[in-house]
Amino acid sequence: MHQRATVGAAALLVAGILAGCSSPDAASHAPKDTTPVDRGTWPAQTVESGLAKGLRLPLAAYTPTYGDQVEVNTALGTLQTRCMAEYGFTVDLPSSAVTPPPTNDTNIERRYGITDRAQARKYGYLLPPEQRETTQETDLDLPAVQVEVLTGHTKPAQAAAPEGGDGSYVGATGATEPARAEVNGKKLPSGGCIGWSKRQLKTDDFDTGLITQLASKSLSDSRPAEPVENAVKEWSACMKGKGRKVPDPYRAIEQGLADVKGDDPTRNAIELALDDIDCKKQTRLVRVWFTEESTVQRRLIEENKSRLDDVKKRSDKVIEAARAVK
Repeated sequence: MHQRATVGAAALLVAGILAGCSSPDAASHAPKDTTPVDRGTWPAQTVESGLAKGLRLPLAAYTPTYGDQVEVNTALGTLQTRCMAEYGFTVDLPSSAVTPPPTNDTNIERRYGITDRAQARKYGYLLPPEQRETTQETDLDLPAVQVEVLTGHTKPAQAAAPEGGDGSYVGATGATEPARAEVNGKKLPSGGCIGWSKRQLKTDDFDTGLITQLASKSLSDSRPAEPVENAVKEWSACMKGKGRKVPDPYRAIEQGLADVKGDDPTRNAIELALDDIDCKKQTRLVRVWFTEESTVQRRLIEENKSRLDDVKKRSDKVIEAARAVK
């Protein structure tokens, strides 16, 4: 299935950091990630081509942009690095901006199925290669004491190799204990440097769960609307006329993604994708569905106005605090 962009609520820059941790006598710091950040790969706030060109759902006004999320994650990383230095450790955390999501914050490009014919002609239902590839961030192979300072808990215990194995198995059990009370004569903050950095920016206020919930509801609530139902039926009939038996665009995606050779779509998958988009254009399915969902979202916004305004206000404060970190 294609990747879907999530509105990550201040996802920690060091998420998954412990997966690469090894023995306590590891190097005192990891090499700095020097991967250049190409802002050209960042998802546009408004789609620039295809049937979804220019479309922007009402809830997008309350959604932090990818750039906003990079600002927050970068600030968290800066604060965590400074915090670690207070305990005598130099740790360069990897950049938070080298692995952008492949779509914009509402995934409007593929919200109602694929919409870009130029991409479909090349890749079928697959994402373009540059969006499939992710830059490997530097694994921080931290000594146990640094893990405690960073996270506020001990390094996850390593799992034993299965009996009869070849000895190459490596894995963590995930079991941890609370960190020691102090390191190098300085008391550890609750949650380590990660917890401390989050409190500085008040990232617990960077909560977009309500927006995600409403966006999911608006999609499901708009699907049974009569104009959408009629457009989907017309689309399916159009596809049948092309020899394709698919009841809705999501089934077409399933068929197309299953029809690949290695990392490339088959000729049939590409032709299916082109038929799909041509039928969407003929039936105006994308515009019809977008119009109906926009109506639903405006209603949901009105019903949840005070809560959404509060989320936006708190998110703006977090972003402002992140930009102040130098």
